[in-house]
Amino acid sequence: MSSSAMVDEIFEALSNPYRRQLLLSLLEHNPQEDDDRDPLNVISADTEPEVLETELVHSHLPKLEEMGFISRDERTDEISKGPNWSDIAPVLRLIDDHRDELPDDWL
Repeated sequence: MSSSAMVDEIFEALSNPYRRQLLLSLLEHNPQEDDDRDPLNVISADTEPEVLETELVHSHLPKLEEMGFISRDERTDEISKGPNWSDIAPVLRLIDDHRDELPDDWL
């Protein structure tokens, strides 16, 4: 994949707040294991858990897995860094290092 295409994939992965939070959570805790609806503990109080669970299972996780940024074991609900993690990790570290400078609703 060209570097331009990889940059596009990185920005696509980060274009959704849930995916941003999920990827940022993997910086510190890899793998993520939990059998509840919110395995990464990022659901906000105003999000309906059933809606997010559907989006998670049918959209967010498959997209990130296809991009190679995560790997997941559906049997154990384990989410871990994928084979292309090193491509997105520097951007995630930059975001994490500057969290306090970002708008509140960005993360």
